[in-house]
Amino acid sequence: MAIKSLVRTIPNHPKPGIQFRDITTLLKDPIGFRLTVQELVNRYHDWGIDKVVGIESRGFILGAPLAYALGAGFVPIRKPGKLPAATIGHDYELEYGADRLEIHTDAISPGERVLLVDDLIATGGTALAAIELLDQLGADIIECAFVINLPDIGGAALIKERGFTYHALTEFEGD
Repeated sequence: MAIKSLVRTIPNHPKPGIQFRDITTLLKDPIGFRLTVQELVNRYHDWGIDKVVGIESRGFILGAPLAYALGAGFVPIRKPGKLPAATIGHDYELEYGADRLEIHTDAISPGERVLLVDDLIATGGTALAAIELLDQLGADIIECAFVINLPDIGGAALIKERGFTYHALTEFEGD
């Protein structure tokens, strides 16, 4: 079964010209969801990951079972006001607006080996904001993992330019 075949495309969402790649159709399929998590586990099982960091919200869905399978801790990066303890935050631009991400100040210890996970890399704004937060906490970012890369939008290239590697399970050409 191809993971890509289980991803739904919604044209003109959230605004005209955007081809939204919806993974809820992948997640609701028990075999597709298991295959997605297992492919990530297979890649990272011997990398010595201390923490899997999931970006709100679909990064939580993938990151939590991945962390469990790897025997690692799970850390959420959230939108503003969602975390109850002391946080640091970073503002960033999206393909269709602006946003902010936050992480608890005690979520990562300096030098911990971290895997950053999200469902999709498009412009790279969200992932780069998360990388900035992890850098501030002294994380050793091992890799950034995504289900989907949209290479023509350029976010993955920005991650590489910043000096980090990424892995995506599938790609969609175009926007």
